[in-house]
Amino acid sequence: MALDNFRRYAKMTRDEVLSQVDDLGVRFVLLWFTDIVGNIKSVMIPSSRLPAVIDNGIAFDGSAIEGFARVAESDMLLVPDLSTFAILPWNNDDHNRTARFICTIHTPDGEPFKGDPRYALQRAISAAEEMGFRYMTGMELEFFMFYTDDYGKPVLDAPQDNAAYFDLSNEPAQAVRRDMLSTLEGLHIGVDTAHSETGRGQHEIDIAYSEALVSADHLVTTRVALKTVAQQHRLHCTFMPRPMADMPGSGLHTHQSLHDLETGANVFFDPTHPYGLSETARYFLAGQLAHARAMCAILAPLVNSYKRLGTSFEAPVYVTWAHINRGALIRVPGVGEEHGEHTRLEMRCPDPSTNPYLAKAAMLMAGLEGIRQKLPLPEAREESLFARPSGRMRHVDILPSSLAEALEVMSTDDVVLNALGPYISDRYADAKHQEFDSYNEQITPWEIERYLNRF
Repeated sequence: MALDNFRRYAKMTRDEVLSQVDDLGVRFVLLWFTDIVGNIKSVMIPSSRLPAVIDNGIAFDGSAIEGFARVAESDMLLVPDLSTFAILPWNNDDHNRTARFICTIHTPDGEPFKGDPRYALQRAISAAEEMGFRYMTGMELEFFMFYTDDYGKPVLDAPQDNAAYFDLSNEPAQAVRRDMLSTLEGLHIGVDTAHSETGRGQHEIDIAYSEALVSADHLVTTRVALKTVAQQHRLHCTFMPRPMADMPGSGLHTHQSLHDLETGANVFFDPTHPYGLSETARYFLAGQLAHARAMCAILAPLVNSYKRLGTSFEAPVYVTWAHINRGALIRVPGVGEEHGEHTRLEMRCPDPSTNPYLAKAAMLMAGLEGIRQKLPLPEAREESLFARPSGRMRHVDILPSSLAEALEVMSTDDVVLNALGPYISDRYADAKHQEFDSYNEQITPWEIERYLNRF
């Protein structure tokens, strides 16, 4: 995960944006935002309306969006973040050229809406800045691609290719990957590497290191871009954590570091420590370990997420940290003393279905709490605990084994709840409890096959 180019948004004025829209012949503008669980919502306007929307926002009915507002408080405003201006590469001919902005959500009186996930991350970033830190992240995004039938439905026994980890894919698969990287480049999203993953039809694209808000916006955009490119090739791209029981799951390993707000120096690095970690980094790591079980409800947000954690290849189950052991929850990648500016912590339990704004807010606030409280860091666990005696494992916390357990743990963790804010945390928990209850009401084919004739 390269750290050489810390990507930041270019600050753009209203006049600069409107000039670009005019010069590039943009005809339509999409205004994107996410609901609490991370689904992208969109409003389209003709480009002629953009000046008024920049000046005044555009109203929408928040009561129609899951987890947003009650009918009594439904009026909301979308306010485009001008720095997120981008031309969508797949709508870029002269007749359909479309620009996109990512929006924050405001109340009618102009105040930030406390139910906006993007605002939750902005609050956490402000808390870090008050402590003198800039929070940087990069992500390893894993996903599957399947061929589709004549109706566009994915066929699970028809993965896009059969390449294994880092194998050279067949040319059709390479062509799709090239199109994906070209599309991300057109959206000004940096990519470090792209390669085949362990599963059949599974891929990984590593999104370049950025400031946390930029990084979250990039993930939201990347998920749309990759699905769009896949559709153009008659493929289905899925970020479901584990779509097949006989294949490994897909993760979103998230690399993170804190940097001095004034100098930009990586404050995680200490060449005198065996792992190269400064005291600040050790406190930050201890804070994330202390709140890891509660964060799972955000970082691994689906019922299906728990078919990956602890059961899929190299997916973590124990709340541990290490340098070499890839089964650890948080890993400290080796960088060497001459590359101390690359020092980072790799959180390995998030999966690509997470809402990136809430995920980064929770991770950041947990780490900052460790710094505030000067939490002691447990010893590293370099050995695999899967083969260790049970007595050894009794002293190590285990990640939740289900979404219901994760939500229960989150409900008692004030640090994670405060990272989301009471408005989001209450509605997020309600939505996820409903999801789990719906799952429990299902009768699965496995149950029919195992029990119907036996009992």
